[in-house]
Amino acid sequence: MSVRFFSSTLFLVCFFYAISSPVVYANKLYRWVDENGKTFFSDQIPPEKSSLPRDLLSKSGRVLQATEKAKTKAQLELEKKLAVLRKEQEKIIAIQKTHDKALLNTFHTKEEILKALKDRLVVFEKHKTVIDGNLIRLKSQLEKQQKLAADFDRNGEKVPQHLINEMKSIQDQIDQIPIAISDNNARKKQVENEFAADIERFVLLTEAKNPTPKNKTPSIKEANELGLFYCENDHQCIKAWEIGRTFVNFHSTTGADIYNDKLIMNRPPAKDSDLSLSLSKIAINENDYQLFLDVRCRDSSQGRELCASQKVKDIRSAFRPYINNALSRTTQ
Repeated sequence: MSVRFFSSTLFLVCFFYAISSPVVYANKLYRWVDENGKTFFSDQIPPEKSSLPRDLLSKSGRVLQATEKAKTKAQLELEKKLAVLRKEQEKIIAIQKTHDKALLNTFHTKEEILKALKDRLVVFEKHKTVIDGNLIRLKSQLEKQQKLAADFDRNGEKVPQHLINEMKSIQDQIDQIPIAISDNNARKKQVENEFAADIERFVLLTEAKNPTPKNKTPSIKEANELGLFYCENDHQCIKAWEIGRTFVNFHSTTGADIYNDKLIMNRPPAKDSDLSLSLSKIAINENDYQLFLDVRCRDSSQGRELCASQKVKDIRSAFRPYINNALSRTTQ
């Protein structure tokens, strides 16, 4: 106890003597801690210590500037990837906010959106009627031209080339009819999907403005289906995050890619049999968080089939119990 007091007193005497020195007055004073935990003061940073964290002090000993420890190449690469992800995420968020604003400014009720959808679908029905009418007209024209060609043939005369060209042109137009019908149906389906998404989003936005009292935590069934774990407090969330990292690495068939305090992500799936897991820390409000487990498969028919399989459902449903069991063992 007396040794610590003497060391502290000696340090303070030396420190204030140093900062009162005319030489140090004119220069900067740095403070850093080396690899062994020893604290140093100097007006210059030795080159071999330049990678260590350090503080720039004022004459009164106040920290003017703090320099963090030099980052490794891997850390810089990770930050670069995160910057790209966040930049793309910001673009998506900005587009979504613009769309949300337009949606709320255009419609006031869900019924208005349904009416707008009905009006849009009328256009596709009219277009289909026109296509069907064109098909009937073209078939009638072709039938007439074929009769004329048959008359020339019965009379032993050569069918005129212009008549042959006209029949070919009509047949080509008839062959395009199924394509036109398919395009019309595809555009109709796209509009229906877009309106369905708008209705779902509109309901969510309007409910957010007028929320009904409900439990903020998801039900056990919902949490298991979605791969959610609700954090009761920050301390628990920190532990659950590390436990979740183990879960992600165990069930992923691809290598680790990103790890920080908001996102754990393994590399994208390269094969149809690959499973790539990720874990996100999502804020419910200012103080509450939930951990979201996501499973990605390759963008192929077999990959999509794998993501819809019972195997993936079992992984999601196992996530929350796994976290709870691991947490209970750490508190015992």
